Parts: sequence; structure tokens; C-alpha cells
Amino acid sequence: MSKIKVYSTEFCPYCVALKEFLKENKIDFEAVDVTEDLKAQDEMIEKSGQLGVPVIDINGEIIVGFDRERIKQLLKLGF
Repeated sequence: MSKIKVYSTEFCPYCVALKEFLKENKIDFEAVDVTEDLKAQDEMIEKSGQLGVPVIDINGEIIVGFDRERIKQLLKLGF
């Protein structure tokens, strides 16, 4: 089972699309809004080296942005 953590903000359209994609595919994930959670923001930057969102952590594999194909590959989604 994959452990998925999504670092995002409420108003980022790519963040919204990423979370919708995961929900539509019935993929459990932990959503973290980095707007006000400075600890989570620091964690995201340390993991990704990026200030921008979304950042997704799938079992320690970091994806910056909504890279649908990479997510499908890591989660072994066959569509």
C-alpha cells in the first residue's frame, strides 16, 4: 500500500486537479495545506527543494507539479 502525502494550497488550480485525480481514482492520500502550516512548508521544501506547489510524496518518491503520467506509473495505475 502506498503512502501518499500531497503538499498544496487551497487556491492552486494544479493542487485542486491533483487531489481530484486521486479522489476519482479512489487513492487515499494525506493532504497538507502549506499556506499557514510553516512546519509542513519547511518539510515540503526540504523534500523537494521547491517553493511551489503541488508537491506529492509517494513512498519517498517526490513529484513536483501535477505529473499525471509519473503518478500513474508510481501507483501502477493501468489506464
